[in-house]
Amino acid sequence: MAGLFSSSTLEQIRAASDIIDVIGSYLPLKRAGANFVALCPFHKEKTPSFNVNSHRQIFHCFGCHEGGDVFTFVQEYENITFPEAVRRLAERAHLPLEFEKDPGQQKNRFFKETLLQIHEQITQRWQAALANEAAGQIARDYLKMRGVSDEAVKLFRLGYAPDAWDDTLNWAKNKGYELPVVEQAGLVLRKEGSDHYYDRFRGRLMFPIWDEQGRVIGFSGRVLGGDEKTAKYVNSPETPIFTKGRVFFGLDKSKRALLDAGYAVVCEGQLDLIACYMAGIHNVVAPQGTALTAEHARILKRYVDEVVLCFDSDAAGRNAAIRALDDLLASGLAIRVATVPTPHDPDSFIKESGGAAFQQLISGAEGFFDFYLNHLCATNDVGQDRGRLGVVRAMREALHKTGNAVLADTYAQKTAQRLGVAVDAVRAEFKKARSPQKVEATAEAPADAQEPQARPSAQEFWLLKLLLLDDELPGWAVARLDLNWVQHAVVRRIISARLAAQPNGRWPSATTLLTELDDATARSLITEAVSEQREIPNRSQQLADTMKRLRDQFVDRQLAQLVQRMNQPDAPDSDRIELLKQQQALRQLKQQPLVVRQPNPAS
Repeated sequence: MAGLFSSSTLEQIRAASDIIDVIGSYLPLKRAGANFVALCPFHKEKTPSFNVNSHRQIFHCFGCHEGGDVFTFVQEYENITFPEAVRRLAERAHLPLEFEKDPGQQKNRFFKETLLQIHEQITQRWQAALANEAAGQIARDYLKMRGVSDEAVKLFRLGYAPDAWDDTLNWAKNKGYELPVVEQAGLVLRKEGSDHYYDRFRGRLMFPIWDEQGRVIGFSGRVLGGDEKTAKYVNSPETPIFTKGRVFFGLDKSKRALLDAGYAVVCEGQLDLIACYMAGIHNVVAPQGTALTAEHARILKRYVDEVVLCFDSDAAGRNAAIRALDDLLASGLAIRVATVPTPHDPDSFIKESGGAAFQQLISGAEGFFDFYLNHLCATNDVGQDRGRLGVVRAMREALHKTGNAVLADTYAQKTAQRLGVAVDAVRAEFKKARSPQKVEATAEAPADAQEPQARPSAQEFWLLKLLLLDDELPGWAVARLDLNWVQHAVVRRIISARLAAQPNGRWPSATTLLTELDDATARSLITEAVSEQREIPNRSQQLADTMKRLRDQFVDRQLAQLVQRMNQPDAPDSDRIELLKQQQALRQLKQQPLVVRQPNPAS
């Protein structure tokens, strides 16, 4: 992963991204001596064991052993790839990546930054209009009527776009923005056949839409008047920074809760999501101005393995849940459906029954195919052959998309029971027109999956610690250490990388190794080794003693092998004599101090 970027680029971004500032923007850090601590975001705990080292620019949790540098933290916390983490930190530090340095890329980057700046500033303008202007009273009254608290208004940065054709136009002119740029931001429209512009959002309650980094990239505006000819919601058009099929409303706030809960509650609208969030259900998202797409499903799969669809109780809501099936199944997500009692939507249900009742509704959500079977039986006349056949065909088509024979047989039985027909007949129908391209998922681990390696011995970990903490020791160790003495494969790999001098003659630092070694176990061992703050006296003598003990342990293992070979009954006398000589030489070696190793002639 790191190979996508030059080492100089990564170092420049790392230098501009102080790990205390970055992690502190996610977690409340408290100083503890020379370091900072917090409750670990990667596992549940009551006492802080998450340690951030400012001097070495690394973090390590002594509870779950997660560790790494600033790139690792953003990658793991945001649940994104390494290149995405690099890009986010580069954007945060306002540093262009190497492939963005040509004039065309720089111009495009500047344009996107301008659009983001416009969106942030107009958000502030509309927030002020909602909070302070007389014209915003209609929006304040609406929010009060809907039971939206002041806390929610501030948290979700709701605003009001005044009911005028030129309010945004005049604002943009005063800010010095060119109107064609504001048009590309989706905030104004050009009158056809002229150079005159007018505001897109007028007299509406404004919901800012954020990307996963919490940057405003678009808006959804709800009408407040009673004009039936006016669309209830007007959304930003697609722009260079906003693609509605790739955006979830609220994901910037809920992504951590999604990871913790393991499932996502998907609702339809912004007010539904706000009601859920303020009621304590934080693992919630809403697709923005569109039905669920395959891209939405891929985004959710980064955070969770299961979704609970919680759409409105009307026919449109039920149909939206059914339409979501294909893309959710294709992504490998499990699906449940929470049915909100008629005539409620999630917002009104929470207002009437409370957050605990809604959480209970979510917890009791039925599997998608149970929901679908109930829906089909309610919308088809199952007392007639035509209605029964319609139910069986619809269930067959939906179940074939899973490619799961066990699931198909389960619902063949349930369908037969609901329709009062023989299960063998339903099974026969289900076997017709089976989709050939679907392959049943297996729970088996991939062939190359490896069991997590056991923790290294105390001696090997101490060797690693000494070599990482002191830049004066690697040169001495290179001349005397045989890596065969180290049994733990990951420790051996880290030490090998640490003892490989760079072209400038320096030894790779811990942060450099974290980038080079794309391995979670390696990262954990490195960060743990350099996180402990206690002073280590006489490091060079401790290194010599540790290496000698490891050498002697290696010799003992070889001696044990020799004894085993000597005890074989069919070993000839000549071999026994040779083995005795080797045994004597090894015993003498244990009595000797560490010596400088001779270079390998083959190297």
